[in-house]
Amino acid sequence: MASTTSDKATPERRAELLQNLAETKICFAEASKSSSHTLTLVAVSKTKPAWMTRACYEEGQIDFGENSDIDLVNKAKKLADLESLRWHFIGVMKKTEGDDFRRRARMRELTTVSNLHAIQSLTSIEDADIYNSAIPADRKTPLNMLLQVNTSGEIQKSGLQYGLMTIGSQAESLASSERLNQDFEVLKKTRDVLEGMLRSNPAFNGRWGDNGKLLLSMGMTADFEAGLRAGSHIVRVGTGIFGARRMK
Repeated sequence: MASTTSDKATPERRAELLQNLAETKICFAEASKSSSHTLTLVAVSKTKPAWMTRACYEEGQIDFGENSDIDLVNKAKKLADLESLRWHFIGVMKKTEGDDFRRRARMRELTTVSNLHAIQSLTSIEDADIYNSAIPADRKTPLNMLLQVNTSGEIQKSGLQYGLMTIGSQAESLASSERLNQDFEVLKKTRDVLEGMLRSNPAFNGRWGDNGKLLLSMGMTADFEAGLRAGSHIVRVGTGIFGARRMK
């Protein structure tokens, strides 16, 4: 049940938020019954106030996603006391003419968030190099990277031709309850090809993925259940938990 009400921290809004979270977790568990691997529900809290993230965390939700690097960095500071929280950056810092220095600075600042668990939207080797060189020397765990794939071929979406995260088209999302989502199937085939390449190259020596497997992130509020049934390891749910987002 998505909300269109105020995001002020009222008892009623908190109760609605936690009901949304509980209902999403029920659907998540039901769609995951046939899965044999570890699954992750990312609650996408973009544009929503930090109190909502804290309330969900207190109910046991650990993974949270942000589309804006600025929002992620600011919320991470406000919620620094939540030691088990894991942030996922799911946005893309698009290049604009004359803004390359500021963009690089923002990417470097993002990597300083100690509990940044994953960047799910990598779209170029250049960005991979920037992130890799910016990771603090005292970081205790590797920073997980997922390549974003434009499986639908839509020009308005970012993504490499090959990778492990997809948003997919609205048409495929709406049809997911009736047939296989073709965007998800393209991502799975891409994963199979990449895994074969990585296994056959001794230079990588197994230093990729999760125990020799590349994880898939596919499925959002409207189609996360179809994503799980298709074999996704990670799904991203925003509106279904937090309600419609404010437009900046």
